[in-house]
Amino acid sequence: MTNNPKAPADEQTFVSHLIELRDRLIRILVAVLIVFLCMFPFANELYTLLAEPLLRHLPENSTMIATEVASPFLTPFKLTLVLAFFVAIPVVLYQVWSFVAPGLYHDERKLVLPLVVSSALLFYGGMAFAYYVVFPLVFNFMIGIAPEGVAVMTDIARYLDFVLKMFFAFGVAFEVPIATILLVWTGATTPKKLASKRAYVVVGAFVVAMLLTPPDIISQTLLAIPMLILFELGIIFSKFFVPKDDNNDKDNDIDDDNTETDQPATQADDDNNATNDITNNDTNHSSIEDDYYDENEHLAESDHEPMSEEEMDAELDRIEQDEKDAANQAKNNSNDKPAKKDT
Repeated sequence: MTNNPKAPADEQTFVSHLIELRDRLIRILVAVLIVFLCMFPFANELYTLLAEPLLRHLPENSTMIATEVASPFLTPFKLTLVLAFFVAIPVVLYQVWSFVAPGLYHDERKLVLPLVVSSALLFYGGMAFAYYVVFPLVFNFMIGIAPEGVAVMTDIARYLDFVLKMFFAFGVAFEVPIATILLVWTGATTPKKLASKRAYVVVGAFVVAMLLTPPDIISQTLLAIPMLILFELGIIFSKFFVPKDDNNDKDNDIDDDNTETDQPATQADDDNNATNDITNNDTNHSSIEDDYYDENEHLAESDHEPMSEEEMDAELDRIEQDEKDAANQAKNNSNDKPAKKDT
């Protein structure tokens, strides 16, 4: 299909990705198989080393037992296969990195590779913590509380299942810093918000420890406490992975806060201006009313003031002159009308 020149470019790209994914998976399987073949001759010794924390605390006359016919062969075989995968983890991570790296930006490449390597180291650290710290305490407690007269003889298959479950639980629990950094890096949250949710994280850590560990307080506490410590470390290191946009948002938030603090003053100024306008309007209205009242008072005073004899003579002369002017005007108008008719 890929040799067809008429095939769409998207289809060719998708098929090429599938082919590359198949090649990567084959390389991973080959690496695990090679490690498994090298370790399988030492399968029984590896199981004895794994069972050493339990054998150390067993009573003198107690041993481990195999309750199934194929358990003496299948149990070391299963252990060797799982250990081969754990040993080949660097090759697995390299193949995964080679597959996803072309689709990442330059900054993402610089960040993802250290996170992948550190996640593998933290997973190994969780397994080592379970083997060297948790197993001795748990087995000593379990065997110490056994009723008198009960011989503690654990089945090898059940013991392997228990150990692998504990390895997985502690390995995943030690990935808490990686999860914290990824949450901050993707912008889903901030270190400050994570720190504010510390009380909920404490409760959640003990709940997760209760679900992943056997029903005893020792293993639950030994899993919850490292999770809380790693959570605090994750908050500290996540501060170096805060996106730049979040920093700009913080600056904008600060500016918004300052604007909000200045807003009440602006509103107070507006209120003062409105009050001044109302006062000025009242003042102007009062002045207009005063002028109106003063004029009316003046007119009222002038109406009631008696006229002198000279003023009365002048007023009579003016009236007579107005009458004469009106009569002359009427006479002129009457003389103009016949003249217009003759023309």
